[in-house]
Amino acid sequence: MQQRTLPIGTIHLADNLDVLRMLPDESVDLIYIDPPFNTGKVQQRTQLKTVRSPNGDRVGFQGQRYETIKLGSKHFQDAFDDYLAFLEPRLIEARRVLATHGSLYFHVDYREVHYCKLLLDELFGRDAFLNEIIWAYDYGGRPKDRWPAKHDNILWYAKSPGEHVFNLDEIERIPYMAPGLVGPEKAARGKLPTDTWWHTIVPTNGKEKTGYPTQKPLGILRRIVQASSRPGGLVLDFFAGSGTTGAAALELGRRFLLVDNSPEALAVMAKRFAGVEDIAWVGFEPGLYQCQEKQGKLFGTDVGEST
Repeated sequence: MQQRTLPIGTIHLADNLDVLRMLPDESVDLIYIDPPFNTGKVQQRTQLKTVRSPNGDRVGFQGQRYETIKLGSKHFQDAFDDYLAFLEPRLIEARRVLATHGSLYFHVDYREVHYCKLLLDELFGRDAFLNEIIWAYDYGGRPKDRWPAKHDNILWYAKSPGEHVFNLDEIERIPYMAPGLVGPEKAARGKLPTDTWWHTIVPTNGKEKTGYPTQKPLGILRRIVQASSRPGGLVLDFFAGSGTTGAAALELGRRFLLVDNSPEALAVMAKRFAGVEDIAWVGFEPGLYQCQEKQGKLFGTDVGEST
């Protein structure tokens, strides 16, 4: 039996451009990135823990009083003087490192998607564009002067259209909206998703929540990894944030390479991957955070929205 020399996952605390430039040509099977959306705002989320206390500031079940303790907050600045100039060298490297059968999924929102598509068309070629996936959800505030923006955009490009991986039979199917119209056999099997994906955001009090601003649901990444990579392949996310891409890859038997320049992001990933063996950490020591997670010192309720 041949011994595997590469770790199941590698996580870098670094400038992603530096890491990309070190990767060999055509060495990555799938890239998903969720870069900052250039909202011009600070993205922030605060973690709170509620404990029973006779002098607490909140009253709960059966009149019991509780105290709210702030555990900390996570934030990053989401504004660039020239967003496309920031992205372009990174996307040039992304195309270089993609294997011939590889794909890039580029996650952005309505503010920048049109400009980003023009840039990607130039770098990858217009014929490399396969889909614009709409991730639709229904959560958050509703402005009174326009239609509420309740979707993100995911642009899918293939390195070499026609040679790209698309595992049609492995994609998790979804229920028919009118099962009575298709018959019991089709209804039991479900249908393939279209380019519009209805999926809730990560629930505020859900088990999946890490407390990282702009965390994306595991279900979205699971579908992308499942469809566009093969078992054992290498999945790259160089705006890794909370590490959801790595979690999906790990669950589906792929290797992963994650990069982020925020120590807060790496701290979240350290807790998320606590107990997972065979992960190489570069430029960061995860031990302290994983020890705290194991001891249960960092559990709490995550509240707040991106601001």
